[in-house]
Amino acid sequence: MKYLVMGAGRQGQAIAFDLARHGEATRITLLDADESNLARAKRRIPGGTKVKTISRGIQKGKEAVKLMRGHDAVVSAMTYRLNASLAKAAIKAGVHFCDLGGNTGVVEKQLALDAKAQAAGVTIVPDCGLAPGLANELAAMAIDETENARHVRILCGGLPTEPEGPLGYSLLFSMEGLTNEYTGEAVVLRDGRIRRIEAFTECETAHGPRSLGPLEAFHTSGGASTAPWTFRRKLETYEYKTVRYPGHFEKVRAMIDLGLLDLEPVRAGSKRVVPRDLFHAVAEPRLAKKNVRDVAFLRVDCVDARGEGVRYQMLQPFDEKTGFSAMEQTTGYPAAVIAHALARGELEPGARTPERCGFGATHLKELRKRGLRIRRYSLR
Repeated sequence: MKYLVMGAGRQGQAIAFDLARHGEATRITLLDADESNLARAKRRIPGGTKVKTISRGIQKGKEAVKLMRGHDAVVSAMTYRLNASLAKAAIKAGVHFCDLGGNTGVVEKQLALDAKAQAAGVTIVPDCGLAPGLANELAAMAIDETENARHVRILCGGLPTEPEGPLGYSLLFSMEGLTNEYTGEAVVLRDGRIRRIEAFTECETAHGPRSLGPLEAFHTSGGASTAPWTFRRKLETYEYKTVRYPGHFEKVRAMIDLGLLDLEPVRAGSKRVVPRDLFHAVAEPRLAKKNVRDVAFLRVDCVDARGEGVRYQMLQPFDEKTGFSAMEQTTGYPAAVIAHALARGELEPGARTPERCGFGATHLKELRKRGLRIRRYSLR
């Protein structure tokens, strides 16, 4: 199989690593503007797989189509902003495509390509990371396994093993992805109706596994993605919240209220600056630390009106053997499994998110083979 991985940062490296190990890869092409990312990714890919690196940023349109041709599947681990245009390019190139998602508006644009994808015999699967992605896929399985399912509630978060720094947090994926989640709107299903709620609101105390201690949970954008629409005729509730250590919410909420994550330019002296761009430049070096030992926590509860049902839960540690963080494993490996399935032609042509693919049981089996510690419990 021949793969193109667009973006060779944290998650892109995990995707390439997994495709080399489990994706029947004969060639993996890596694209990234940062040569240090490419060099590190190449070092981490197991021997026996031919690796090609392209050191440049992606160009839209014809350039993207040209790059994609000749591959069995393309995976985007780049900014979510590019995913709609990349999906269009994949259709023109006649190549299957998946990405890590993260922005519901972008995903809606991709799903609107369904008819064109079917006509081209191409499969487009956005939202293939942890959340959105695996979380919604496990929810779909739990719904099928729960008679008279009514309520789905999801908790998810990547955390350093111990709180650290001014926010009790270390950056475990892209800074742009983090601030995208912390702003905008969360889409939920309440009383069977779609509701839009401001992101980073409705903070509550949450309790995960004992090893994590008390947590706080709050709405973020993108985690549920289009799942509330998928299940609105079946469920009363579908809600997703991000978890952090106590104290994180109050500090970041203050920054949001002060306008530090705004996208509208403001005047600073003689220049106009975008507050969020400045925040990224100042905060990212302080939050992005090398070799952070982390854990990824995911809990998906689906219950009926009596509170009985199914729970899927994962607590994934840093992998000391491979050096991949918990977030790299739990975001990159799910996307790699889907990319392999796409390359093998196992998913029907069209554009759909993972919870609509009917791939859950196979996906879960493959992820467990890779060491993801996902367990199923009965709730009574």
